[in-house]
Amino acid sequence: EVQLVESGGGLVQAGGSLRLSCAASGFTFDDYAIGWFRQAPGKEREGVSCISSSDGRTYYADSVKGRFTISSDNAKNTVYLQMNSLKPEDTAVYYCAAARTAFVTFHSSWYQYWGQGTQVTVSS
Repeated sequence: EVQLVESGGGLVQAGGSLRLSCAASGFTFDDYAIGWFRQAPGKEREGVSCISSSDGRTYYADSVKGRFTISSDNAKNTVYLQMNSLKPEDTAVYYCAAARTAFVTFHSSWYQYWGQGTQVTVSS
């Protein structure tokens, strides 16, 4: 059974940090790209960052460049999203997803598996 389980969300003040984790199981991790997406109330889902598990290439949305860092521990089948200098506009439900591709992409249609999400709330 394929599972993606996010953790690490919570409430933080503006300027603070959180680290999200995405633990994957049930598929060959090295064959997949793992992406982080987020959806705020009343807004469309957007790509935040993604990483290729095969070669470590990363990609970031302009809105988070320089503040967020994605990394992967292939031995643990886990991807992390370190979020620093958080802003109220980062408030959203954050989802991780897996796409069977060597590319890094924000095309959500490429992602076959999705986690249930973790809430991140940044207070001003």
